[in-house]
Amino acid sequence: MKTMKKTIIIIYLLTMSIVCYSQDWFRFNDYKADNERIIASKEFPEVVFMGNSITENWAYFHPDFFKEHNYLGRGIGGQTSAHMLVRFQSDVIALQPKVVVIMAGTNDVAHNDFWVAPDEVVNNVVSMCTLAKANGIIPIVSSITPCTSFVWRQEIKDAAQTIVNINKALKAYAEANGIVYVDYHAALADENMGFPKSLSDDGCHPNPDTYFQMEAMVVEAINKVLKR
Repeated sequence: MKTMKKTIIIIYLLTMSIVCYSQDWFRFNDYKADNERIIASKEFPEVVFMGNSITENWAYFHPDFFKEHNYLGRGIGGQTSAHMLVRFQSDVIALQPKVVVIMAGTNDVAHNDFWVAPDEVVNNVVSMCTLAKANGIIPIVSSITPCTSFVWRQEIKDAAQTIVNINKALKAYAEANGIVYVDYHAALADENMGFPKSLSDDGCHPNPDTYFQMEAMVVEAINKVLKR
């Protein structure tokens, strides 16, 4: 029953993404009201998590983790790295965090809207890091989490290797530029470069409990860049 409920939630988020694209392609309105509230109150988050449905689900399933650490989720289901780059100003920079955690690429590999080639996924992440640094925000780059196939794009057969290739490029960029890299993929992938069934119901989205492993990793990374 729990598995069915989680699957329904994921499908709902993906469906809402498609519906909203027809009116607000980059989903600026998703967090507009909350962003305006934060800016008006000047109660800025310490860390913003920029991402897709994996980040969105994280904030949904583990709200206390975000609240207790003064973290803020800005994930939107279905979004590619290009979507995130376009809304980076409104959903990250305007909120004046000390740190931004960027996790992008899953939906690029899945050939969602605004699909770009793997090299351009890396370039989009580089651009987000450049924008962050220019505004006094410390970027943390996350790997794409494991996935061998997509329930909504079953015709794509090379997802696992494409993700590995993008992750290698992201890690190389981070290391060359003194940026902390969080390697969720290395910690969570099985021998097939995908999620073990115990960690993901659909092979792409982490189960709620899987986020506990990810949290330990990202908190360590955040504390490192903030020199705690």
